[in-house]
Amino acid sequence: MHGCEKCMKIGGIIILVLGVLFLLRDVGVWNFWNIQWWTVVFLFFGLTHIGHSFCPECKKVKK
Repeated sequence: MHGCEKCMKIGGIIILVLGVLFLLRDVGVWNFWNIQWWTVVFLFFGLTHIGHSFCPECKKVKK
């Protein structure tokens, strides 16, 4: 992933939150949604690519 500092920070926070949620699901503390982790990964990467395409700072970094 290449992007601006703001988008990279937001993406890192989202990955951390998703990781904690799936950890809680794995240890049986919280059972939510009944979706698999790879579905979340595909959704996350799709959303981040869409987000990068709208961010003017990310467009500058990519050039």
